Amino acid sequence: MDVLVQKYGGTSLETLDLVRRAAIRIAAARRRGSQVAVVVSARGSRTDDLLRLAADVGAASPSRELDQLLAVGETESAALMALTLNRLGTPAVSLSGPQAGIQTTDRHGDALISSIGAERVRAALDGGEVVVVTGFQGVDGAGDIATLGRGGSDTTAVALAATLHASACEIYTDVDGVFSADPRILPAARCLPWVAPGVMAEMAFAGAKVLHTRCVELAAMEGVEVRVRNASSEAPGTVVAELTDRWPLETRRAVVAVTHDSDVARVLVHCRDSRRDLAPDVFEVLAAHGTVVDLVARSGPYENEFRMGFTIRRSQADMVRRALHELTAAFGGGVHFDENVGKVSVVGMGLLSRPEYTARLMAALATAGIPTSWISTSQMRLSVIVPRERTVDAVETLHREFHLDRHELTDIASVTSGRSATA
Repeated sequence: MDVLVQKYGGTSLETLDLVRRAAIRIAAARRRGSQVAVVVSARGSRTDDLLRLAADVGAASPSRELDQLLAVGETESAALMALTLNRLGTPAVSLSGPQAGIQTTDRHGDALISSIGAERVRAALDGGEVVVVTGFQGVDGAGDIATLGRGGSDTTAVALAATLHASACEIYTDVDGVFSADPRILPAARCLPWVAPGVMAEMAFAGAKVLHTRCVELAAMEGVEVRVRNASSEAPGTVVAELTDRWPLETRRAVVAVTHDSDVARVLVHCRDSRRDLAPDVFEVLAAHGTVVDLVARSGPYENEFRMGFTIRRSQADMVRRALHELTAAFGGGVHFDENVGKVSVVGMGLLSRPEYTARLMAALATAGIPTSWISTSQMRLSVIVPRERTVDAVETLHREFHLDRHELTDIASVTSGRSATA
C-alpha cells in the first residue's frame, strides 16, 4: 500500500480549530487508500515559551535537561492530533521520537538523525492506524532525548519518508508554497510550482524560511519528493524534486528566486604577523561552536598582514565572539563584528555560465543607490552583502531586474500537474 508522510508546522496547529482542520485532511488521505504517517511540530509559540522558561531559571544553553523540556512541545502536539483523529473515527496512535525508533547523535540542541528503526511505525500502519510522530527529537546512544535544532521537524519528516519508502513527503505550512521572494515583504512574489532540490537547498541556506537546508539536502540524497503546501487551502503548492527529464533543458529560467537573510554578521579577523596563518585556527573555533560560515575571503601569502573575512549568523555571534578575540589577541591581532548588514542572494542554475547576471545584479543595485560590499558567486547562487536597512529594497530591485514577477513562456504548471494532482 502507498505510504504518505505529512508534516504540520507550529503555525498550522496553533489553535484547536487548526488541529481539527489538519486532522480532517489527514483522515481524507487515509480514506483515499494511503497509509499515513504524520510528523508534528510544537503548536504555535510553545517552543519559544519553553525556552523562556529555561532562560528564567538561567539554563538556556543546550543541555540534556533543556532537551527534556523542549521535547514536551512536540509530545503535546502529537497526542492532541491522535486524540482528534480518533474522535473523527480515524484510528491513530502518537509516538515520541524514541518510540518511533529515531536514533540521533549525542549533540544536545543540534543532534543529527543517524537511523530510524521504524518497526513500531510500520506495525501501526499495517494495522490500519495513522501514526503521529513527534518531530524535532530522537534518542541518543545514552538513551536520552536529543533535539535536532533548526528545521528539526522537517528533517524528521523527510527521514521518516525515506525510511518508509513513502511516495511523497508533504510539508504543510502557512504559505501556498515556495515563492520567488518572501511574499511577506514582496507582494509581487510568485509561488513556484516546481523547484529542483539543489536550488531549494541554496534558497534555504540563503534565507528562504519555508524549508530548512538539512531537510532539503536529506531529501535530495534519499530521493524523497517533497511537496510544500498551505495547511489552510487546497492550493497545489510547490514540488521539490528532480524533474529534468520532463523539462526543456536550455529554456528553463536561470534565475529562480531572490532570497534574503537578516540574521547575518560580517566578521573581520586580522593579525600583524603575516607569517602566521590563522585560517585553520579560526575554522576550528567556528566548527567547535557549530557556526555556519559563508562568503569567506582571506589575504594572500605575499601580503604584510594576515586578514580574513567571512559571514556568520548574527544569532551565533555571541557564541564565538570571545573565542575569536582570545585567538587573535594571542598573535597581536584582533577581530571586528559588523552586525548591521544583510545578505541578498539570486538563486538559480548555471549562473557562472552567465557572467552577465553578476553584472546585472551589481548594476541594478548601484542604480538603486544600494551600497554593496562582499560578493560571492557560484553556479547556483550570487550573494552580496548590503546595509541591513536596505535589504528589502535590494530584494525588490533584484526581483524586478530578473523579471521574477513574470511567468515563464513555458507553462510550468503543466509540467508538475501530474505529480501535484495527487498532493
